[in-house]
Amino acid sequence: MTATLPRVLPSPDGKPIPPPGTADIFRAFAQDLAAGRRPWTTETAQFIAAQFDQLATDWDTTRATGRDDPLRDALTRGGPLPTGPCLELGSGTGLFTPLLSTTFPQVISADLSLRMLQQAHGRSPARVQADASTLPLPDSSVTVIAAIDMLLFPAETARVLAHDGALLWINQLGSDGPLYLPAPDVASALPGTWQATESEAGWGTWAVLRRIR
Repeated sequence: MTATLPRVLPSPDGKPIPPPGTADIFRAFAQDLAAGRRPWTTETAQFIAAQFDQLATDWDTTRATGRDDPLRDALTRGGPLPTGPCLELGSGTGLFTPLLSTTFPQVISADLSLRMLQQAHGRSPARVQADASTLPLPDSSVTVIAAIDMLLFPAETARVLAHDGALLWINQLGSDGPLYLPAPDVASALPGTWQATESEAGWGTWAVLRRIR
């Protein structure tokens, strides 16, 4: 079940829309991975890590959108949110970690790219290089997972998230983003039964998902 809230933060001009062909390929990959139609291999993980290692130094100035509207709106209107530790998956250079830290007492930043994590020094005090398909965390050990422009690994997400926890699913560029996955698709991919609250904000979309059973 998905509840859609009305937009309150407008979409400004100048949205950085990715090239259609490239974005379509990545969206198809993200959708197939989440649905279990495509495997996640060591070779794929190594390739993606190498790509983001190369982009890390200039990421903030050349690749990042610079807007946190979807995350801010999710934190404001997607609650009430649990207040325990938050795992930030695909944390990158830590652009959104300070905002998450204003809501959650501990934020653990995890990324596949070591160089991205190095760029996050000073923003993310707790950083770990990790593959989101095999997280080095115990079962039910975090109360919130924040996934911002991230691939979905359903089984591992459900494993480390507390049963009464929440998944923040953020697409900074909405349906134009290369890893866009709508809230109903996220909910159906996750093990068990989940309910979602979603909305649009700025250039992007957000959803807060909670496990019903």
